[in-house]
Amino acid sequence: MMLLQAAQIAELELHRTALTGHCYRMLGSVTDADDAVQETMLRACRAIDNFDGRSSLHTWLHRIATNVCLDELQDRKRRARPIEEGPAGTVHDELIRLPANHWVEPVPDAAVLPKGANPEQLALHRESIRLAFVATLQHLPPKQRAALLLMEVLGWAASDVAATLDLTVAAVNSALQRARATMASIRESTTMPAENTDAELARQFADAFERYDLDALIALMHRDVTLSMPPYALWLRGHDAVRAWLTGRGCGCRGSRVIPTAANGVRAFAQYRPDPGGGHTAWALIVLETAGDKITAWNAFLETEKWFPRFGLPRTLGE
Repeated sequence: MMLLQAAQIAELELHRTALTGHCYRMLGSVTDADDAVQETMLRACRAIDNFDGRSSLHTWLHRIATNVCLDELQDRKRRARPIEEGPAGTVHDELIRLPANHWVEPVPDAAVLPKGANPEQLALHRESIRLAFVATLQHLPPKQRAALLLMEVLGWAASDVAATLDLTVAAVNSALQRARATMASIRESTTMPAENTDAELARQFADAFERYDLDALIALMHRDVTLSMPPYALWLRGHDAVRAWLTGRGCGCRGSRVIPTAANGVRAFAQYRPDPGGGHTAWALIVLETAGDKITAWNAFLETEKWFPRFGLPRTLGE
């Protein structure tokens, strides 16, 4: 029996990455997603003897995970990004720090992109973990959010979604239409189109930033580029504001080193600022968003004690 149980658990674990991706999209937090997946696994282990095989194990687990997330979302405030919390600020504004559970979190690609997916599936999964997409999802009521993700990311039939959400097929189709309309409206009003960061654009960003060549750095950015620094609520918009920050309150970034990584389906960087005692110390996880050949958003997640271990990044760099 123990061998059978171990085999069953091992089979469940094969689905952890896909489940983490689904829960991350639902909750906007990889921290909460990990907890939701753990609860999903516990519920699955308790009910595995009742699994009749009429649906695939993948579908059965995602049904459990969806309901775990819906339970979690009851009476919980939505997570957001700084650009959704108010108008753009100035370099002179006070830095107001908000609780970690206020913000949409970054996620390592490796934690949520299933291995073995074909190129088309992988592209869809990358699109569905972009910061802008995940942040927009948080505006949807939980069941609309679930219907959209189950049908448009996982490719479920409306009848399967209806059974999972305890709705009629007509109600599911209505929820999907409302979700699409809300997503389109919010994206149009708050964000520019986001694409996968081009390798050459990312290389140019890293080179200009490490040289602290602000002319070259600003030239890579869209004129309406945004700079945000969670957990702080302040965000800035435009070339002048970004330059003023980097030459003023952010001038400690001069001499930084950056190491490439992958987050939210795009190219990202671990930033290390110079340490007065020698070497460099972790400062920010930078997630870039782009449109065409320009950077549209520079997202600097500053809680490195939380993010660098999760991304497998060292906290310090030697000389």
